[in-house]
Amino acid sequence: MSKVKELTLTSAPHSTRCEVTHNTPALVFSAGGYTGNFFHDFSDGFVPLFITINSLFYNQDVTLVISDCNDLWWPQKYAEILAQFSHSPIIDIKKGRVTHCFPSAIVGLIKHGPMIVDPTLLPHHLKSLADFRIFLENSYKKKGGDDVLITSYNRPQLVFVIRKLDVGRAILNKKEVIKAIEEVGFDVNVLDPTTTHASLAKAFKLVHSSHAMFGVHGAGLTHMLFLRPRAVLVQVVPIGVDLPSNISFKGPAKNLGLEYMDYKVKPKESSLAEIYGANDLVLKNPDAYVNGNYNNMRVYMRTQNLKLDIVRFKRYLVKVYKKAKKFMDMES
Repeated sequence: MSKVKELTLTSAPHSTRCEVTHNTPALVFSAGGYTGNFFHDFSDGFVPLFITINSLFYNQDVTLVISDCNDLWWPQKYAEILAQFSHSPIIDIKKGRVTHCFPSAIVGLIKHGPMIVDPTLLPHHLKSLADFRIFLENSYKKKGGDDVLITSYNRPQLVFVIRKLDVGRAILNKKEVIKAIEEVGFDVNVLDPTTTHASLAKAFKLVHSSHAMFGVHGAGLTHMLFLRPRAVLVQVVPIGVDLPSNISFKGPAKNLGLEYMDYKVKPKESSLAEIYGANDLVLKNPDAYVNGNYNNMRVYMRTQNLKLDIVRFKRYLVKVYKKAKKFMDMES
């Protein structure tokens, strides 16, 4: 909350002079908080924005008035999505001292939960997370209204979302993992989420045209929003990360119509076994070790890295390949 500016609502004198008069209502919200983390950009930002507009501004334009906006990258990275939300130019509160006048304003966003759009809370205009996915797809359509073209492939396409070693939960034997995926029958495209600031549109096209996505639990898996229904999402679940994995991606993936699969890491595949020993409470009973103290979760979220058992992983991949191949054959 230290990154969210507090706004004051006050009565203005009737003599206040409007320097800019708008015909559309204002929707005021913060782009601070955990913005910059790809999952939170959507779960705390764009999904609540989608809910709020469909709840309160259905079928009408609105002017987005944003506080705490990092204008060095945020408007550029999400330009296509923001343009789909509003036809009016964005107003950045911290820029200028101009008095804007609106017919009405809503301050704050409506949120149903982490990466959740609950249709029962939108009774007049039934919407779901699947509708948000369609909204994103429309945001990235080519000029002229054509859908993003889907190329015909001989082998299923799999996007491997990688993580850097310095942030934790990285796969240490990445080359062997890629080789195994290719040997099972996939073409592998590596996606590094840290490089998508420049062009999220390119990431959308890569993921949208793929039949499967694979990666360790983390913000990068939010790219699942770009997958088409019936595509396969494989989440690698490290030791002690079951609950956030289920909340952040397993539930939402099913709501998106994806074929969800998870690969649950065994203790011998985790670097924590070398650090603490296989019989330590850290590995034996993560819930007891954390015991409600989120600081203890850093062991699982930041300290832990993975070295997948290639023999075990390859057996698992056969199931993934069958589902992805079925999806590819269906669209052919």
